[in-house]
Amino acid sequence: MSEAIGAAPVRRFALDADGRRVAFAVLAAAALFAVGDLVHPGFAGAASIEAVALNASFVGLVAAGQCFVVLVGGIDLSIPWVLNGAAILLVTASLGQNARAGFAVALTLGMGALVGFVNGFGIAVLAVPAVVMTLAMNGVMEGLTLGLSGGLTCGACASYAPPVVRAAVNGGFLGLPAALWVWLFIIVAVTFVLGFTGFGRKTYAIGNNALASRLAGVNVRAITILLYMLSGMFSALAGIMLVGFGGQASLGMGTPFLFQSVAAVVIGGLDILGGRGNYVGVAAGSMSLMALISVLLAVDMPEYGRSILYGVVILLLLLAYGRNRAAD
Repeated sequence: MSEAIGAAPVRRFALDADGRRVAFAVLAAAALFAVGDLVHPGFAGAASIEAVALNASFVGLVAAGQCFVVLVGGIDLSIPWVLNGAAILLVTASLGQNARAGFAVALTLGMGALVGFVNGFGIAVLAVPAVVMTLAMNGVMEGLTLGLSGGLTCGACASYAPPVVRAAVNGGFLGLPAALWVWLFIIVAVTFVLGFTGFGRKTYAIGNNALASRLAGVNVRAITILLYMLSGMFSALAGIMLVGFGGQASLGMGTPFLFQSVAAVVIGGLDILGGRGNYVGVAAGSMSLMALISVLLAVDMPEYGRSILYGVVILLLLLAYGRNRAAD
């Protein structure tokens, strides 16, 4: 007999596919900090980890929106100029005054939601492919931002973020930067929405089979539009946080976040075809990505080398996850 009579059964704990991907992202971040500490002693210290997490928080905010649309098999390529436009809109609408801060923040988030609505409407109602629709909107936003700001030469463009916004981003609470607390709140909120609400269940259902979801009574068009609105709002929120962190807006500040948000999503284990993954993995992927960037900077790897390595890592992960999905 393989087991003694009356003996308690042996319990085997195993992670599902999503859990394994999250665990991989967490272990990858830990391994990168360990490697970084070997290359540059002190890299794995509390101050260094906090600095990496702070940078990861900005990527994580953008990646939250990207997460929503990737879960339904989409993608948002309008991120760079929605973020950049949001940063410029915040400073020009507020003129650096606390009295105008609330209005400026609401206007900026509304702009992000409006761009997301246009993206979602074009994709869900007009059947424009997500890549084409969001790339076109990125071009539209670039033109509008540069045209209305005069290439960032307008008088109001030199304004700083209101002191209350800068304090909200650069302040601290219980020994941690305020920006990290904002990100922690977003992690909890997005995880709850996706994992414990009907909206989240419908999002996963659409990502797995949009036609079956429609036949089951899910309003696929409305949810898709809302998901793209959320993506636009998260891009705008990241723009607000970045300009609050740095003080002023600049041209090109949104450019790195398109690649980084997609990389965080892939490293975090979301299925690029939709229907699988969660935001906890994306948050861990953001940390892993920022740790990788920091390690490569510590060893003085040139920018072209870093770009090649990022691309290789993403391709390898996509190949590995694709094989795992086929095997499931």
